[in-house]
Amino acid sequence: MDLIKIGKFISELRSEKGLTQEQLGELLFVSNKTVSRWETGKYLPPADMLMKMSELFSVSINEILSGKRLSESEYYVSAEENLKNVISESSFSLKEKYEYFGKKWLKEHIVLMVLMAIIILSVLILGIVLKNYFIGSISVVLFVVFHAIRNNMMMAYIENNVYGTVDKNKKC
Repeated sequence: MDLIKIGKFISELRSEKGLTQEQLGELLFVSNKTVSRWETGKYLPPADMLMKMSELFSVSINEILSGKRLSESEYYVSAEENLKNVISESSFSLKEKYEYFGKKWLKEHIVLMVLMAIIILSVLILGIVLKNYFIGSISVVLFVVFHAIRNNMMMAYIENNVYGTVDKNKKC
């Protein structure tokens, strides 16, 4: 993806509309410096900005990413190439996404984790105090069950977020 070419095209589109960088920035709720960075090819506009510019300038996102207006025959070839570029240059690898959402889930559910640990330790201590091995062994069973529940909840949350299949009505 040629950021310089994309930037020049954004500049051309802005000029065609008779807008300054500051005016475009106001329409997109960004600073004129951000617009300047896009136009000089220092940064690629984020997806939401590409969508807004596409609508504002009456061009496709594919044309913006190609840095030029496209004929119908060029459009499909360019779309495939732009998609490959976006995927290969995406910010996070799959492994990084898994790690991020795993840590996020743990932070959001720390109280649950502490509660589970307290329950397991309480049952274990009760078994030791009463010298009842059956009660003590229940703590091992609780550990396995709680671990399985935690793992299933966490993996469902991670997979929903990583693969974008989040059900808005369901909270993991």
